[in-house]
Amino acid sequence: MAEGGAAGPAAAVIIRSEYEHKSLGKAGTGEVQRRLSWFERLSNIDSVRKYTVLVGVLVIWELYTIVADVPPLMFSSFSDTAAALVNALVNEGLLQNIWNSISTLFKGYVIGIGIAVVLVTLGVTTRFGTDLLTTLTAMLNPLPAIALLPMAMIWFGLGEAAIIFTLLHSIIWPVALNMHTGFLGVSETQRMVGRNYGLKNIRYIVKILMPAAFPSILTGLRIGWAYAWRTLIAAELVFGGQVMDTSGQMGAKGSNAGGLGWIIFQNQMDLRIPYVFAGLLSVILVGVLIENLIFRTIEERTVRKWGMQKA
Repeated sequence: MAEGGAAGPAAAVIIRSEYEHKSLGKAGTGEVQRRLSWFERLSNIDSVRKYTVLVGVLVIWELYTIVADVPPLMFSSFSDTAAALVNALVNEGLLQNIWNSISTLFKGYVIGIGIAVVLVTLGVTTRFGTDLLTTLTAMLNPLPAIALLPMAMIWFGLGEAAIIFTLLHSIIWPVALNMHTGFLGVSETQRMVGRNYGLKNIRYIVKILMPAAFPSILTGLRIGWAYAWRTLIAAELVFGGQVMDTSGQMGAKGSNAGGLGWIIFQNQMDLRIPYVFAGLLSVILVGVLIENLIFRTIEERTVRKWGMQKA
């Protein structure tokens, strides 16, 4: 810079002449806002889309039995199945059978979750607990629960206790595995927060690990429920209509004393094929209701509300 603050020749200001381009066409911004059609509004509703799929499956079911001319003893039509389902609900006490299955499942589910929580608590607090959990999970998780039913019948007899024991195997390992995986996936930053607040053992698990790992925990609960429901129906197919009476002798249950699995087996033996399909449809409907009324509600009010999962 020159003496006195004057800028040198290299610092001269260059003023560019204005230039206007006159060949540009009219800018198009598109539609900023428009009213959605009725079809678009309906298709944005989650329940409408799902019920549309359901109705489509039922229509295909009915059309298949008509077009393919399937023998009624081989495959029941949806109309016959629906009529049998309504009659079973109104006149044959199907609701009692459903309740019998759900009550047995609930007992096993609560006990199984309690055992899984104890195992996972040991696994995240002690090295021995980690080794115990990983070893037992690797050994027993691949074993089908229904394979334990013969031994359960010997150990506990033909009753509810044998079914609950079989259910425990279906519940404990998927729940414990997903809970433990979720706890291991908690970020180190969240763990440091817990340690800085002096949290240890149970308080550390409840206040830090469980909220952070809740998506995995919820997945484990869902898988455990699904495995247990399938195992329960399979076990009831074997001996759901048999109990030991007070004298220790095996006696037959009444038709309303068994569960859904027993009703399916009983109707199959009587060649009441529409009622067999009605029982299968009941199994599906119970599963759908529990998924949407319980697990979906928990998911909406926790992990989605917390922003941990996309809607």
